[in-house]
Amino acid sequence: MREAAGRSAIVSDWRDRLAAFWGALKVERVAMSIILGMVVLIAALNIISSIVMLVKNKTRDIAILRTIGASRMSMLRVFFIAGATIGVAGAITGLVLGLLFCLNIGAIQHFLEWVFQTELFNADVYMLDAVPAEVDALDVFWVALWSLFASCAAALLPSWITTRLDPVEALRYE
Repeated sequence: MREAAGRSAIVSDWRDRLAAFWGALKVERVAMSIILGMVVLIAALNIISSIVMLVKNKTRDIAILRTIGASRMSMLRVFFIAGATIGVAGAITGLVLGLLFCLNIGAIQHFLEWVFQTELFNADVYMLDAVPAEVDALDVFWVALWSLFASCAAALLPSWITTRLDPVEALRYE
């Protein structure tokens, strides 16, 4: 680049001139990744709690199935598939809604401005007149993969607890 401009030219990149801003953008990206990961983990905890409640409600049925010959692995599969289905449905729904939101952010902004009769992003105050939204396919892929992994891992724990259920103890107080 210097050769094209000549020997006396000084070439600088905006990342050099605005190093503090560039650093803040990198920190924001990492912070948002951590926050998004925590949201996915909270959703995974909801899957754990729902499957645990399902196991508690179906303890008698599980014990009867075990006494008539159902294997521990078949019980694990049943509850794992139930939890994984919840997680996969949630991940796909979140992916579709998130992409629709990001791709239509301008229309959503204009609709909200029309509803509230106010300018949401005054260019004089925020230095921008619209919400910038860029969909990065690699980020979407990793978030979707993390969501699917977390939901399947969350479904595995209560499913494994189901395999440890003793049919005799479960039926004793019924």
